[in-house]
Amino acid sequence: MILAKRVSRIAPSATLDITSKAKRMAKEGIDVVSFGAGEPDFDTPAHIKAQAIKAIHDGFTKYTPSSGTLELREAISRKFKADNGLDYKSSQIVVSCGAKHSLNNVFQAICEAGDEVIIPAPYWLSYPEMVRMADGVAVYVETQAANSFKMTANELAAKITKKTKALILNSPSNPTGCVYSADELKAIAELAVKHKFFVVSDEIYEKLIYDGKKHVSIASLGRDIYGLTLTVNGVSKSYSMTGWRIGYAAGPAEVMTAISNLQSHAASNPASISQQAALAALTESQQCVEEMRAEFEKRRDLMVSRIGKMKNISCVRPAGAFYVFCDISKLKMKAMDVATKLLDEAKVAVVPGEPFGAPSCIRLSFATSREKIEKGLDRIEEWASKK
Repeated sequence: MILAKRVSRIAPSATLDITSKAKRMAKEGIDVVSFGAGEPDFDTPAHIKAQAIKAIHDGFTKYTPSSGTLELREAISRKFKADNGLDYKSSQIVVSCGAKHSLNNVFQAICEAGDEVIIPAPYWLSYPEMVRMADGVAVYVETQAANSFKMTANELAAKITKKTKALILNSPSNPTGCVYSADELKAIAELAVKHKFFVVSDEIYEKLIYDGKKHVSIASLGRDIYGLTLTVNGVSKSYSMTGWRIGYAAGPAEVMTAISNLQSHAASNPASISQQAALAALTESQQCVEEMRAEFEKRRDLMVSRIGKMKNISCVRPAGAFYVFCDISKLKMKAMDVATKLLDEAKVAVVPGEPFGAPSCIRLSFATSREKIEKGLDRIEEWASKK
């Protein structure tokens, strides 16, 4: 069988591979602590589940508009205004089957063959694959741990060419947890406006920020950058709704119309029941979000404190999301080898840094209980001390 060339260019997800192996070991009765996949361990809040159940009983189980129900898009519009200072009409918003689907739609809509998309490294491992699927070319900006893995304007400027079509901005970041300040974003916005390229702003972790920091949407920093920004978000992380698969994108009307048309042929519409659940998430009490955020902050503090005392492993304190990105260069091993040995020898699942563009790092998720964090870090500390 001969497959399309685009398929051969796509690498499998190392995150899912590690998580799947850890789950298989657990099913075999092996006591494995997993710091792998990036999803909250909390259940979806009860009032959100209740709205989904009501939707089923009410017969809300048919097709919806391809870009999502008007009621949900209007709620997202109000959310953008209240939380981000952004004025997006409902016609500028497309609801998709998760933020990953929204991002993929964006690249399919804006990229021509050979267009360059700048990606700060370390990066979420799916970004380069999505760009390649859209026939684009990924161009990387290497960031430094000393700057909390944040790209500077000068580093970005050095990568801009006539072929630059877009920049991917992820704040808070997966995998590093870095959060860009308003001033840092203004400098980036000035370059985007000057050179007229899109900014694809992935803000899926916006509610999970610590130390009193505030999230800033780059599109809110002026009319010019607003017109060049495609803002992507969703309910998966903030509301513990990973399996519900609801994300959304907003941006210039012309681009969003193209995305709506694209989605109508590729997926028809996001699940009707999940849309009703997302509506409840966005319009009802937000206390559940703050409770999860506060608990994640405590877990982050625990994990960072423990790693700071370890031999051969260090980390940068993340300001957002729920990951700690660890430097394992002192172990003198590739990250993939470290991840494999930790799982086989210490029964701890971590994600290697190679797919994130960081072969001397591993990612640990603290989206698990403090008890499991303690147990897993005990094992990592003992294992690393012997190397």
